[in-house]
Amino acid sequence: MSHEELWKVLETHQGELFYTVKGLPFHYTVKGGELFVDRREKSITRATIVKAYDRICEMPEEITGPKKLNAFGAPYIWAVFRELKLFPDQTDAG
Repeated sequence: MSHEELWKVLETHQGELFYTVKGLPFHYTVKGGELFVDRREKSITRATIVKAYDRICEMPEEITGPKKLNAFGAPYIWAVFRELKLFPDQTDAG
């Protein structure tokens, strides 16, 4: 999936309910090149999300959880990617 397609998917699903690995519920909205999670004050930039996506695609067997993303907002990025089945091999993704 291209970065543009990834961002379109995220825009399509904004406002939906997601859960972190720890079971914390959250929603997000997309404004421009930023993703705003209702549980955080700071936004997660598009560049951060793209970088996390690229890491998962490059090393799917090594990226086994949010901490492995090594990115700001990783628990939320991981939860959204998991729920929307954005992993290269969804069976390996928690």
